[in-house]
Amino acid sequence: MQTGKLKRSLNLWHIVLLGVGYMTPMVVFDTFGIVSEKTGGHVPTAYVIALSAMLFTASSYGKMVKIYPQAGSSYTYTQKTINPHLGFLVGWSSLLDYLFLPMVNGILTKIYLTALFPEVYPWIWVVAFVLLMTTINLFNVNFAANFNSFLVFFQMLVIVIFVALVVKGVMSGEGNGEVLSVQPFFGPHLEMSTLISGATILCFSFLGFDAVTTLSEETSNPSKTVPRAIFLTALIGGGLFVTASFFTQLFFPDVSRFSDPEAASPEIALFVGGKLFQAFFLAGTLCGTLASGLASHASVSRLLYVMGRDQMIPKKLFGFIHPKYNTPFFNVIFVGSISMVALFLDLVTAASLINFGALIAFTFVNICVIVHAIRNKSFRTIKGFLSTILSPVLGAASVFILWLNLEMSSLILGIVWAVIGICYLLYRTKWLTESPPLFHFEKAQ
Repeated sequence: MQTGKLKRSLNLWHIVLLGVGYMTPMVVFDTFGIVSEKTGGHVPTAYVIALSAMLFTASSYGKMVKIYPQAGSSYTYTQKTINPHLGFLVGWSSLLDYLFLPMVNGILTKIYLTALFPEVYPWIWVVAFVLLMTTINLFNVNFAANFNSFLVFFQMLVIVIFVALVVKGVMSGEGNGEVLSVQPFFGPHLEMSTLISGATILCFSFLGFDAVTTLSEETSNPSKTVPRAIFLTALIGGGLFVTASFFTQLFFPDVSRFSDPEAASPEIALFVGGKLFQAFFLAGTLCGTLASGLASHASVSRLLYVMGRDQMIPKKLFGFIHPKYNTPFFNVIFVGSISMVALFLDLVTAASLINFGALIAFTFVNICVIVHAIRNKSFRTIKGFLSTILSPVLGAASVFILWLNLEMSSLILGIVWAVIGICYLLYRTKWLTESPPLFHFEKAQ
C-alpha cells in the first residue's frame, strides 16, 4: 500500500486557533456559576491564578518541542528523554484525553440540540456531529484548520456582543452598576483558599494548549513556530476567559439570580440579552463544541499515527498517510468510529476519562524538561536553573494540586486504562525483555 507523508502547510495562526478551539472559549460560561459560588464572586481572579499555573507547563511543552519537533507530544518526549517503555505508557494514557474529548463534544452537541429540537431523536445529533468532524479531518489539514478558525472567530464574536450587552446593562443599573470596577478581582471577602479551590476547577479549562504539539510535523519551522503557538494559545485562551468572566461577574456579583449555579449558562445569556441573544449564544456554544471536536479529532489521529509509525500499534493501519490528502486517513476514520460510543455514554463518565490522560501528559512533560536539563547539564547557570529546573518544578507542583482534586471516578477509570496499557506493553516487548520499536525521525527527513 502506497503511503504518503505529513505535509508542512500550517502556519502559526492555524496552530494557535486550533489550540484555542480545543480549549473552547465558551466554556467560561459553563463553569461560571460553580466557581463564582466557590470564590465568593471572584471568578476572574481565579482564572488569573489558573493561567499563571498553566503557563509553567506550557513553557515545558515549548522547551520539549524545540528539542523534538515531532508529532507525538508527551509520548515522544518521554520516550526519547526518559525511557521508551514509559513513553508508550504516557502516550497510552494521553489517548484517554484525546480519544474521549470528541465523545464529550458529541454528547454536549446532543444535549444542546435536543433541548432546542426535542422532537428530533437525540442519536441523530451524535451521528451527524461525528460524521461532520470525520469528513472535515479526512481531507487536507488546512481545510480543517480554516474551518476551525471560522468557528473560533464566531465564538469571539459572541463574547464581544455579550460584553457590549453587559456594559449596556451595568450602565443601566444591573449588577454592581459600575463598569470600571475592581470588585470582580478584589473584595473584602476575598480568601486565598477559596480562590485556589476555584482556580483548580478552572485549570481544566486550559486542557488543549498541549494538543498543538501533535501537529508539529505539519507546521512550517516547528521548533520555532510551535513553542510560540503553545504560549499564544494559553495566553489568548486565558485572556478570553478572564475578560468574559470579568464582565459576567460585573452583571452577576453573586449567584442569587441563578436557579441552578451548576447550569447557569442559558440563564446568563437570557438575563443579559433576552431570548434572541440566548439563541445566538447557543449557536456560539455549538461552535465551541464543533471547534473542540475538530481539533481533538485531528490531534488524536496524529498521536495514533506516531505510535503506529513506531510500530507500537499496527503500522499498516495507524502508520498510514494518504498519498493525496496527506492526512492519517485510517486513523481519522478509526477515531470517528470510536467517537460513536458517545451514543451510549453519559457526559459524566466521558468527561471523567479526559482529566486523567491530560494530567499524565502534563506531569511527564515537566519531568522530561528536568531530566533533559540534568543529563545535558544545562542547569548550571542561574538562567538555566530558572528555566529548566525551577519552572518545570512549579509546573509539576501545579499539576500535583490538580491530581489531588481529581474525581475518584477519573482516577479509577484512568488506572484501569493504564493497566490495560501495561498488559499490552508486556506482551509487545515480551515482558520488557525487548525494547519497543522506535522510529528514527531524523533519518526520515
